[in-house]
Amino acid sequence: MMYSSRRKPVLYFTKEDSRSALLLRMLPRRCSVLKLFCTLTILGFFSVMWLHFNCAANSRQSSIADLSSHQSCQEEKEEDPTIWGPHKIAIVVPFRERFEELLSFVPYMHEFLNKKKIRHKILVINQVDHLRFNRASLINVGFLESGNDTDYLAMHDVDLLPQNEELDYGYPEKGPFHVASPELHPLYHYKTYVGGILLLTKQHFELCDGMSNRFWGWGREDDEFYRRMRAAGLQLFRPTGITTGYETFRHIHDPAWRKRDQKRVSGQKQEQFKVDTEGGLKNLKYKIGSRAELTIGGAHCTIISILLECDLNETPWCVIN
Repeated sequence: MMYSSRRKPVLYFTKEDSRSALLLRMLPRRCSVLKLFCTLTILGFFSVMWLHFNCAANSRQSSIADLSSHQSCQEEKEEDPTIWGPHKIAIVVPFRERFEELLSFVPYMHEFLNKKKIRHKILVINQVDHLRFNRASLINVGFLESGNDTDYLAMHDVDLLPQNEELDYGYPEKGPFHVASPELHPLYHYKTYVGGILLLTKQHFELCDGMSNRFWGWGREDDEFYRRMRAAGLQLFRPTGITTGYETFRHIHDPAWRKRDQKRVSGQKQEQFKVDTEGGLKNLKYKIGSRAELTIGGAHCTIISILLECDLNETPWCVIN
């Protein structure tokens, strides 16, 4: 600080004095050293917190990116034909109000087929109309809705689980392959039985024009389909070398809890033993009520809710008065 030659003193500041004065003007008049310390401490705390949350957010984004990359690599691995094979099966499950069985079936079959390195998707064809249950028509729907990414299908009961890992679920190139053969199925043992689990290529199924739509209620649609396969010139194959007998499958249906619809009405008993030469894929009539993607126990499935249509003049037994 310096004085001029004039009467009134004039103050002159150096650069250091100017900076100090500027800082003092920015602070409150009554600012004390303690208040200044507290202010700086609070500012420092919030700065540290901001850095913490910013780093945490970046870490989460990095983890998500790593997970997405892992899932992408897993999908690529599953699509690798050298590991999983070139074919993909559609597991077609005709279904109505069997949710207890479905909760067991989907994760079980997903794990079973993954162990065998078989690419697959599970299609649950859920009948939601007020007509009697029609397993054959639902399988026809499953075939038509299975998509172009599958080249063969399994007509698969929801209450039948394979327990022997030696069972073949591979592509049935030579002809239809009856997995649940009479020698292995826990309930049905007659020679022409082809129910439970039957594998066919899509070409085989088309040669048969699918299954007959005339079978409302439980039973006999498989027997008619056996005759269709014979008429189409297809040779039926069955498992060999399986030594587990009737323990090969686990049947999870409880007949005391859920009774089968075995009624025969309006001439149905006579009709069920005839071959339906006119019906099949070409006269199937249905509407899709909804389509839902569902994960059960970590396993994915598609549930397609279906409303079938019935011609009362052709099959009056589709309803029970």
